[in-house]
Amino acid sequence: MITIISGTNRENSRTLQVGRHYYHYLLEKQQQVMLLSLESLKETGRNDYLLHIEKELLIPADKFIFIMPEYNGSFPGILKILLDQTDIRTCWWHKKALLVGLAEGRGGNLRGIEHMTSILHYLKMNVYYNKLPLSRISEEINKEGAFLNASTRRAIEEQLDGFIAY
Repeated sequence: MITIISGTNRENSRTLQVGRHYYHYLLEKQQQVMLLSLESLKETGRNDYLLHIEKELLIPADKFIFIMPEYNGSFPGILKILLDQTDIRTCWWHKKALLVGLAEGRGGNLRGIEHMTSILHYLKMNVYYNKLPLSRISEEINKEGAFLNASTRRAIEEQLDGFIAY
């Protein structure tokens, strides 16, 4: 199973729109896929909600896709809280990860992607080489979350096709 993590708790985010795009593409490719939005994750400690997320979405997954907006040159703290408050051995160790960065600027959250790569390596995860920075995200997708640029759609499809085979 692949779990896509929309790595922000902002409501109605572009991050979740991108996560939904990835989700629907993987469904078309007949993959078993789940989408986890961190919108509802408000607490910073282990609680029943987090235990439910672990049991249903993290532990059963063998692959993860992290969709991460740029926050202050990195990724959102709520995503780090998710990693810090879960059982790292059962949720993350020896599993595979794909990284996607989003930003309004031209860097596509490259720094956040590299920060997350280091953290995931520490968690004994295998990070797929094709990391995709999506720059100027508000120009890339419309209000409904559909990608406007054909070359961006192709880059996403190539990334996902490779990750499926990974």
